[in-house]
Amino acid sequence: MKRVRQTMIVFVMLFAIGTFAQASASDVMQEGDCGQEVAQVQSQLSALGYSTGAADGDFGAATVAAVKAFQKDRGLEADGVIGSSTYRSLMGRDIPVSRDGSTTTARRVVQTAMRYIGVPYSFGGTTPDGFDCSGFVRYVFARSGVDLPRMADEQYERGQSVSVSRLQPGDTVYFTTYSSGVSHVGIYLGDGKFISSTSSRGVVIDRLDSSYWGSRYMGARRF
Repeated sequence: MKRVRQTMIVFVMLFAIGTFAQASASDVMQEGDCGQEVAQVQSQLSALGYSTGAADGDFGAATVAAVKAFQKDRGLEADGVIGSSTYRSLMGRDIPVSRDGSTTTARRVVQTAMRYIGVPYSFGGTTPDGFDCSGFVRYVFARSGVDLPRMADEQYERGQSVSVSRLQPGDTVYFTTYSSGVSHVGIYLGDGKFISSTSSRGVVIDRLDSSYWGSRYMGARRF
């Protein structure tokens, strides 16, 4: 039951993040992408007889296979990646404008973080075998080529300060918990939610404005 619940959380959050991904559409769509633009491509593929399963906005293995089949039939390179030629042939229009690099990184950070929901907490942990809060954030950002300091308070000294009203998915959020000053960090997901490795529940999603976290919030940074 716990695994089912975690899967549902990931599914819901991918759709919540979809608005963010759609607003920043890329000149390449590929496996791992998510959002409304992906769902539109899936719907069009299905309408043309290339089954992707559900048009759920998640560019997974079934969508890759459908894209490859479409590309092969149209005489395009069958790589499963939707570039400008494939998109134009499929959708009848040019692919949306490119994301800038920072937005692409933020999207990847969020997608990576979501993969580790349920990983247990480990004091000093820096791998998927077990994370502490700053180890989790540092590991996730490193997967997108961003090198952060090891400790939460050190991370808080870096990056660009962001007000709570201007938070975007991929920003890091900081709290004071067991000691004065910054002692906990997570990654903002959008819609008032963030993901972090907690000492009691491991990697979970919480609300920024909950009674516990809201009273302990200290600020945010953008890298």
